[in-house]
Amino acid sequence: MKLALIGATGFVGKAVLNEALSRGYQVTAVARNPGKVEITNDKLTLVAADVYNADELANVLKGHDAVVNTFNAGWANPNLYNDFIKGSEAIQQATKKAGVKRLLVVGGAGSLYAAPGLQLVDTPQFPAEWKAGATAARDYLNILKKEEELDWTFLSPAINLHPGERTGKFRLGTEEPVFNEAGQAEISVEDLAVAIINELKNNQFVKRRFTVGY
Repeated sequence: MKLALIGATGFVGKAVLNEALSRGYQVTAVARNPGKVEITNDKLTLVAADVYNADELANVLKGHDAVVNTFNAGWANPNLYNDFIKGSEAIQQATKKAGVKRLLVVGGAGSLYAAPGLQLVDTPQFPAEWKAGATAARDYLNILKKEEELDWTFLSPAINLHPGERTGKFRLGTEEPVFNEAGQAEISVEDLAVAIINELKNNQFVKRRFTVGY
């Protein structure tokens, strides 16, 4: 499979890049500054592109089998909410313009449900510093749900996403966090990357959201 990875230098993007290459995928790593990619691999192509420019990005995405969007507008960005929505919609449009059917978007855990009708991002204990980004990802998921042309998937990581090890052993969920026996919802970024590549292979959650956890 020929995969276009947007946000390849970010926290999640780097893990996805490693996982995809280790499983033999041909990857085009798309980033603002692809020079930050520290990997060299015969199956890796580095491309600089502006994710807010749908026409420019569409030219980069042409000829790929799938697009993985790990775009992040920057946690310290004062315009995080608007920039996340703008960038995500541009990536969605560019994917369609490029003629690529498969789009997997990595969002946040904030849109998962703590209780019926109550999403995590709307609970009183949700951290204020993550609110803008989580709300943007939640609202973009609602936009993506109206997309009919693409075979899209939205992945909400576990509540606690952290560096760790690749075990390949985790559980999948849909609308609620996946908790372990200790009552924690967590996943390593390495195993999140496994789940992403698994989904591209298995197409288990097309036009749906899913989540992961131990």
